[in-house]
Amino acid sequence: MAFMDHFGDLADPRSHINQRHDLHDILFLTVSAIMSGAEGWKDIKEFGDAKLDWLKQFRGFEAGIPVDDTIARVISALVPEQFLDCFMSWVNELRAADGKDVLAIDGKTLRRSRDGHRTSALHRVSVWSCKNRLVLGQSRSVGKKNEIETVMALLELIELKGATVTLDAMSCQRKIAKKIVDKGANYVLSLKGNQGNLHQQVKAYFAHTHREAPELIKAGQTETTDAVVQRARPKKPPLQHPARFSP
Repeated sequence: MAFMDHFGDLADPRSHINQRHDLHDILFLTVSAIMSGAEGWKDIKEFGDAKLDWLKQFRGFEAGIPVDDTIARVISALVPEQFLDCFMSWVNELRAADGKDVLAIDGKTLRRSRDGHRTSALHRVSVWSCKNRLVLGQSRSVGKKNEIETVMALLELIELKGATVTLDAMSCQRKIAKKIVDKGANYVLSLKGNQGNLHQQVKAYFAHTHREAPELIKAGQTETTDAVVQRARPKKPPLQHPARFSP
């Protein structure tokens, strides 16, 4: 299914009067630019000006490329829930065709996110695709104590079939494991002292196995090395290579 087939039902937030630029043109421009390295509205505009001929292979762009303020105003006015549903539908289809993946789910509290109206810092839970190096979903959690329900909501939203889902000790819960299995995926859960009885049983099992059959532990060990090379980044992305996907 093509890119625009997933976004066809997205409501246009603008009045029908003076709609110079097509909504789908703006969406396609924005997604293409971000996937090519754009980091802001001006970058998106510059990408559109530089790659207009390429963009016209997939969309009309009869009014040309909108100014950065127009792009920002239109995208910001979209209903977030509707856009997320459309975006996840598209991403899930790409992932289904791309094979198995490892999805890392984790919650983080944003530093210095308190303000005069918020009594606690902003806490978000994200789903990271290790294969595609892409955040598949992100949701706000009302504090770290409510992270489990946020994780459940994200698991419901994202296509999991064939994937391996990794989670920290906070999410080591039966209902989370069951949800992952029910959706056709595997899981790797961290286990700590917050699961007292289970933690002690697993420690006792490994101690017994290490003492009575150490060859089993040795046979199950693997080691992988992921080298990360850091490179200096320019202040602005080069925006030279447009994203490659079917509109």
